[in-house]
Amino acid sequence: MFQSIPAAAVTVLVSFLLLKGALALLSWGVWHAVWRVPTGADGQPDVTACLDARGVGACWAVIGEKYRLILFGRYPYDEQWRPCVVVGLFLGLYVVSAIRWFWRPILISIWTAALTLIGILMWGGILGLPFVGQDAWGGLPITLILATFGIAAAFPFSVFVALGRRSQRLPGVRWLCIVYVELIRGVPLVTLLFMASVMFPLFVPAELSPDKLVRAQIAIILFTGAYLAEDVRAGLQAVPKGQYEAADALGLGYWKRTILIVLPQALRLVVPPLVNTFIGLVKNTSLVLIIGTFDLLGISRVATTELLWQAYSVEVYLFIATIYFVLCSAMARYSRGLEEARIARARS
Repeated sequence: MFQSIPAAAVTVLVSFLLLKGALALLSWGVWHAVWRVPTGADGQPDVTACLDARGVGACWAVIGEKYRLILFGRYPYDEQWRPCVVVGLFLGLYVVSAIRWFWRPILISIWTAALTLIGILMWGGILGLPFVGQDAWGGLPITLILATFGIAAAFPFSVFVALGRRSQRLPGVRWLCIVYVELIRGVPLVTLLFMASVMFPLFVPAELSPDKLVRAQIAIILFTGAYLAEDVRAGLQAVPKGQYEAADALGLGYWKRTILIVLPQALRLVVPPLVNTFIGLVKNTSLVLIIGTFDLLGISRVATTELLWQAYSVEVYLFIATIYFVLCSAMARYSRGLEEARIARARS
């Protein structure tokens, strides 16, 4: 940073700009911010303090007023404890799945039980819980549902697609996988969501057409699976040929060789790109807004349509960005830990 006069000058300039930007952000977001507003005589929030601080300080009071709508969408107010528990269950599943001790068959039972409980809580209709249709779902639970099921279904699907694309004995399967990957990667996710929402119901009877949330989930799985398949295929190609030959010498069949020898090595090699695709999937769930499904970002736009709070959308988007940042950075840090552990084992 100070090896030469030009380097030192650039370092000082960049440090000055960063410090100036940080002080300005603290001044706007903390020191001169409005955190709460009183309730007026008409029962509506009195945003006079926010109007006085406009351009000088943030109005975080909008988060306090709209956080239920942002986090849980149009879910019935008295039942919003249910999506709150669902969010906690999802986060608990992520933590449990990240602990190596649970990497055994019991993890499947935990996921099955947790997802069953999540379905009961979100839909209701049993155990004394009022039924809530999917049209009322929104906010953070929708984002977590789409991302979780998208990852859980797209990853094993992508493994089979990658294996099929490398198949030499089944040329029909290989070409089918190639066409699928190239076709899906050649169109944006918005197009797939539009096709799933608008075009798909035209080709099936109305009674067989799935819900729009299910259609969006299928589109996300197909889109993510194509990208994950290429990541997995890269890992398969990186495995030394000697590993295949050694497995054949031991008399292992194709599936035993693939599951016990090849896939574990291939997946360890491509952890960074796999996690990068997972992070992209979490952020891509925001595109479901175009088919009328209000995820975390989509419902935040609805929260700022009220005339009283239209001027404070920046605060709402910063709040949403913080949630996305926490989710994505946690995945990135965990993958970095896996990569460092793999390198440490290789060195030892």
